Amino acid sequence: MERLTSSDAITRQYLDSLLVEVRHLDAVKADTGMELYGKKFSTPVMTAALSHLNKFCGIESGENGMVRMARGAFLMNAVCFTGMGSTDELAAMIDTGASVVKIIKTYRDREKITSRIRHAEEHGALAVGLDIDHAFNRQTGYDVVEGEEMRPMTTAELEELCRSTKLPLVVKGVLSVQDAVKCVQAGAGGIVVSHHNGRIDCAMPPLAMLPEILKAVDGAFPVFVDCSLQSGLDVFRCLALGAKACCVGRPIMKPLKEQGAEGVRDVLSGITEDLRYTMGMTCCRDLKHIDGSVLHRL
Repeated sequence: MERLTSSDAITRQYLDSLLVEVRHLDAVKADTGMELYGKKFSTPVMTAALSHLNKFCGIESGENGMVRMARGAFLMNAVCFTGMGSTDELAAMIDTGASVVKIIKTYRDREKITSRIRHAEEHGALAVGLDIDHAFNRQTGYDVVEGEEMRPMTTAELEELCRSTKLPLVVKGVLSVQDAVKCVQAGAGGIVVSHHNGRIDCAMPPLAMLPEILKAVDGAFPVFVDCSLQSGLDVFRCLALGAKACCVGRPIMKPLKEQGAEGVRDVLSGITEDLRYTMGMTCCRDLKHIDGSVLHRL
């Protein structure tokens, strides 16, 4: 039966329902700089935790597509999230100079999680994380990704993993106050509010849940947003509602394939300049001066 709803479409509709109040007097050219986990970055626009980009681009040039994405983030001085991939691939991404956040799936074999955390630590990742929303699929129950079986994560397991690493552990796929509070209790170092581009139909839009989640975690860690973000205006909306930074995935795919690292840099730069323009048009001199009073729901 054809699906009548789409979480991506619902998310896009919600984003576009958030209107911006224009403010001109005393405006200045905005500063988009951000500090995260002890490092300074030029933008709150980050790459999404993409995976397997060598199947999409990079093979012709002889360079791994994920490494090209990392180099583009480095050129922009932006954070680079990454998903599934080999340990050699992660090491090569970090060797570009990029500040990489390694997101790890919830493998049935828990040793694969701990070994990948250790590897990320040893090679200088900015942070590690868990992709908690990929445990199930519609056909067989538990998910299988690239031949790897998955299982859901328990709060107790999450707490143990948080204690096991010196790096901040970011939990990706949080879309409820319940999960957000459990992440606080487990000692997480951040969360990504996301529905993983439609893992379930009719999922709440991340920005609809963001204010409740932020209230519940009460500043315990930085909160990031993912899903359907296309422009600096979209990023501005997230920041106005209280997000620390945002992950962008689909807009970088074609430029990555066609122009490599420079294409990724140019997309991140373009979205950042659009964000700077929106900040200027709303009298927000820097990221700290963006707040929810500038948004109105249609």
